[in-house]
Amino acid sequence: MTNTVYPNVEIGAATTIDEPCIIGKPPRGSNDGERKLQIGSNSHIRPFTTIYAGSVIGDNFQTGQGVSIREDNIIGNNVSIGTNSVLEFGNKIGDNSRIHSNCFMEMVVIGRNVFVGPNVVFTDDPHPMGCPKYKDCKGGAIVEDLARIGANSTILPGVKIGRNSLIGAGSVVVEDVPENSVVAGNPAQVIKKIDELTCPPGFFERPYLWPPYHKEDG
Repeated sequence: MTNTVYPNVEIGAATTIDEPCIIGKPPRGSNDGERKLQIGSNSHIRPFTTIYAGSVIGDNFQTGQGVSIREDNIIGNNVSIGTNSVLEFGNKIGDNSRIHSNCFMEMVVIGRNVFVGPNVVFTDDPHPMGCPKYKDCKGGAIVEDLARIGANSTILPGVKIGRNSLIGAGSVVVEDVPENSVVAGNPAQVIKKIDELTCPPGFFERPYLWPPYHKEDG
């Protein structure tokens, strides 16, 4: 098994691409090499990953196995995309963020230092399928810096998840989440503030008294 690397792909120094991967595949309607793919240095792309042309990816990027990344994605530095996750078109992911395994997103904006747990699904079309205006409607969610989204959550189109918030596992987020809040349930509702969380073993006065959260919170 070997890698397939299309024309017009720029790969940074010390980047490892495990076999087999497909790098720079032209999107539908494009020819080989028509659109550029840029991948930064010191990255590691693991087997069975496909990355389409037309995206810009920063340094120290990592994928798990079987990741699919479509066109028009802008991915910052030190970002990790977990095994079998799918990034459809038009996402923006900020520095130091982690997208765990089996996630799905399209037209989503992810800030810096964001954690997205396993099996999180972001939706972007309120009336699937076939609406000719869905790209101009609500679009994907906006997740602000330092937010954390628990496993198996579903995020509906167009919602904003506020800075330093926490989404409980299995939540269905149907409306905006205030910053510094903890929400959970279906539909997700505010249950407390971040500074009301406790550390049951007593290692910390409360959770998130470590970087980058403590530094960012002052």
